Amino acid sequence: MTTWIDACAADDIEPEDVIRFDHAGQSFAIYRSPDDEFFATDGLCTHEKIHLADGLVMDDTIECPKHNGRFSYKTGEARGAPVCVNLRTYPVKVEGDRIMIGVGA
Repeated sequence: MTTWIDACAADDIEPEDVIRFDHAGQSFAIYRSPDDEFFATDGLCTHEKIHLADGLVMDDTIECPKHNGRFSYKTGEARGAPVCVNLRTYPVKVEGDRIMIGVGA
């Protein structure tokens, strides 16, 4: 069963940007695409556990700030060395002006 967590206000994230959200000991990264869609992934790079919210967003890609590994924030796909393990993604919905992240199975 999916549990929906109120993560932030939609206005907290600029288009083509990312913010960090921590909940219950887990770090998430929440993204706003240039088309005003919202996405969520694990907040830590799969390579060395660096916070992705400190990275650079370009189109649908997040680049890790430490070694410049890249992921699709839409699918979690690892797109560039040194990362080779995909990110976990989470469903996102907008309720009013709030961004909700779906966690659990």
